[in-house]
Amino acid sequence: MTIFGISHFSPFSFLFSFLFLLSTLASSSSYSSIYPGSSDKEGKTRSLYSEILRDEAVARLNELGKVSDSDGYLERTFMSPASVRAGILIREWMEDAGLRTWVDSMGNLHGRVEGINASAQALLIGSHLDTVVDAGIFDGSLGIISAISALKVLKSNGKLGELKRPVEVIAFSDEEGVRFQSTFLGSAALAGVLPVTALKISDKSGVTVQDALEGNSIEISEESLLELKYDPASVWGYVELHIEQGPVLEWTGFPLGVVKGIAGQTRMKVTIRGSRGHAGTVPMSLRRDPMAAAAELIVLLENLCKHPRHFLSDGGNCNEFSMESLSTSLVCTVGEISTWPSASNVIPGQVTFTVDLRAIDDVGREAVLYELSNRMYQICDRRSVSCIIERKHDANAVICDPELSSQLKSAAYTALNRKNGEIQVEVPVLMSGAGHDAMAMSHLTKVGMLFVRCRGGISHSPEEHVLDDDVWTAVLTILAFLETHM
Repeated sequence: MTIFGISHFSPFSFLFSFLFLLSTLASSSSYSSIYPGSSDKEGKTRSLYSEILRDEAVARLNELGKVSDSDGYLERTFMSPASVRAGILIREWMEDAGLRTWVDSMGNLHGRVEGINASAQALLIGSHLDTVVDAGIFDGSLGIISAISALKVLKSNGKLGELKRPVEVIAFSDEEGVRFQSTFLGSAALAGVLPVTALKISDKSGVTVQDALEGNSIEISEESLLELKYDPASVWGYVELHIEQGPVLEWTGFPLGVVKGIAGQTRMKVTIRGSRGHAGTVPMSLRRDPMAAAAELIVLLENLCKHPRHFLSDGGNCNEFSMESLSTSLVCTVGEISTWPSASNVIPGQVTFTVDLRAIDDVGREAVLYELSNRMYQICDRRSVSCIIERKHDANAVICDPELSSQLKSAAYTALNRKNGEIQVEVPVLMSGAGHDAMAMSHLTKVGMLFVRCRGGISHSPEEHVLDDDVWTAVLTILAFLETHM
């Protein structure tokens, strides 16, 4: 995935626009509440925290990374056997941290502590337990483990019950959308934006979302799906910690940063139908080849996303701000392509491919989709093939809550001070090109996000890597943030 800066800056200043002034500094009382007592006791406490927040957290990430549906690589999709086993493991860790646990009817795993006032608005912290195919071990899992580990420290200090509001950790059942090509099944259900028709979406084997849940002894109906929605009045806010999935933090030399917003995205399925024939007997001039048409459409997509101004020169519904945003943030990907009957000596009769399109500006994204669709239909008409374009997923861009982001930035600064001594530079602020559960949860409550540095910006790959020390810093930040709710 790609991380984007403020769209109207120059490419050089774009990267530096991620850096903003710190909003607040941590108070000395907060410091002492986490590291109480004499210097001897402080040293012991520091050792304990490194055991929980670094050593144990990293060990749990590695253990979870071995829970896979495939041999030789990591794969956990919605309600798969490995996903269920991962949930069992995470549930044990939640209970070890003193949380009450349950699984809801969309397969989301919850762990909650009520704190001093069980009727107060709850702080939700979460991320996803599913993965892509051939995944890394940190995507999603780091956000879940970090919250559990921070709460375990509070439990070990006897401070878990001193939280002034309920805190609920959620391991969402599906964010990646690999199995059903529909992202955010888990978080969208809790936010109340998952349509009941989603239960009838089927995977490549014809198994529906409802079938997958009932196959794991989870009863779900249209009525119970609607009942999953949280009451907005009962929720204070949602926080998610996630690996950056981009190179900016590594470039700046910072272990973590605060997210300002998340790019909007659209996923489409394009089906091209032509005329099947023998590879050796049908003249080139008489062919209605959907594979050649698909190739031209994919090149069109690439050119449009590289040079949106060339294709949207008349402006249309795209204003100058949107045009500037597109020039720095627009990305398009064809990640999957299939052909039928898929034989080397047969002109295919049908070709299907996916399109993933993302941009910070929603108006600009819609303008690109309109132009892309029109030009695709024109190409298919010229080639005498049919074209069906289906929009499978849409998510508008999300701006994180400024106040919540300020609190997370202050917590990050506090964590860095405790770990490394006082720092004089700003905590980076970034935009995200990757989708996250926070996008769905923004329909329910205010959201805030933290990004953690990953090596080379690599994600969705077994090469994905986070330093043990950066894991420690990240969980210390969540701990410092929780301390502000005591």
